[in-house]
Amino acid sequence: MKRIVYVAMALMLLVAASGQSAYAQKKVTPSKTQYAREALAPYVESGELPGAISIFYKDGVQETCCIGYADVEAKRRIGLDNVYMQCSQTKGFCGVTIAKLVEEGRITLDDPVSKYLPEFAELWVLEQKDDSTKVLHKAKNVLTIRMVMNHTGGFPFEISAKRPDVRGGGWSGGAPIRQVASIAAASPIMFEPGTQVLYSNTGIDIGAAVVEVVTGMKWEQYLKQTVLDPLGMKSSWFWPTDKQLKKKIELYAYQDNAPAVWVEEMDNQQRPYNDSHVFASAGAGLWTTAADQLKFYKMLMNLGLGDNGVRILKEETVKSILAVSTRPADMEGYSLGLTAPVKDAEDSWFGHGGAWATQCSVNWHKKELRMWVVQKAGGPEPWKNARAKAAETFFAQDFSNSTVDAYTGRTK
Repeated sequence: MKRIVYVAMALMLLVAASGQSAYAQKKVTPSKTQYAREALAPYVESGELPGAISIFYKDGVQETCCIGYADVEAKRRIGLDNVYMQCSQTKGFCGVTIAKLVEEGRITLDDPVSKYLPEFAELWVLEQKDDSTKVLHKAKNVLTIRMVMNHTGGFPFEISAKRPDVRGGGWSGGAPIRQVASIAAASPIMFEPGTQVLYSNTGIDIGAAVVEVVTGMKWEQYLKQTVLDPLGMKSSWFWPTDKQLKKKIELYAYQDNAPAVWVEEMDNQQRPYNDSHVFASAGAGLWTTAADQLKFYKMLMNLGLGDNGVRILKEETVKSILAVSTRPADMEGYSLGLTAPVKDAEDSWFGHGGAWATQCSVNWHKKELRMWVVQKAGGPEPWKNARAKAAETFFAQDFSNSTVDAYTGRTK
């Protein structure tokens, strides 16, 4: 009898494993189109665009374009495995960690931040009376988790300890997340919480500090344990290895009708990139690769389910607080660390960009994704219209190999 039970259990495990294996091995169908490459080639040939990665995805069909160089001088071609700084795209990763805690009932978006970080119980607003007078008054509104995550909390872009003009400053230098929150709480805010919009790395770091208190873990470790590792994002971290940095996508300043110029570093992201002066930042700071970032955004596109079959969030969680705005209706769209529409609709996209011109957004209704990877240190983007036209042409295609049922029958 025991032998029969063991055989039955083994068969069940084999069936489950084979199903998971088949699921994990599901291939994306190449589109066999070159819309992005054709649009970008003239700019790469002129040197205006050193190198870029463009990905268009439509319901199982994908156009992947890696064109030009990660390092022009070394003639090192750009590829999906080159690390790069994604800057503010890190905010969406913090949004997912907040969403997980909401889903688990450990926090709500309208909880006062002071419930977890007592130093925020009393805030002071810096009010500009006239050209020569500023006054402080005690904030009347209660600061909530929702507000710090959607840039309506009133906090400056960065705290004083992260001044980019000081060597070692910038968003990855200056202070760890919990200290950033404490400094922010002791500093004046710019307006009454919830009444205006001010884009702020500081606010996102405050959200990450809440995650640390609730979970008892460093935010970056919680992110790694619950998002990066489950999705198989092995190349994404706040401290890239020396080996990874040898293959990084270099920074370039773009010029009109002239080859782009190599830039050693930016004030907000200073070398060395992985020593003891670097702290994890939820507002901007995660290094990644195009291959890894694709896993994260496909998870969002598929409403919380990774391409490897691992569920990170429930469908309804993504729909309700990530894919649609959490701001008041008169303050444009933004959810939790992600740009998002005020009202969700069939043509709605949500995602985020980064300071060095990276961008990714998804449409969960149509199972569509568009990704752009460069490391741009200022200057014009003469290829922008051509790239937009390439995307428009791709998404207008009716691909005969489209896997219409690619996302059906999966566990919610």
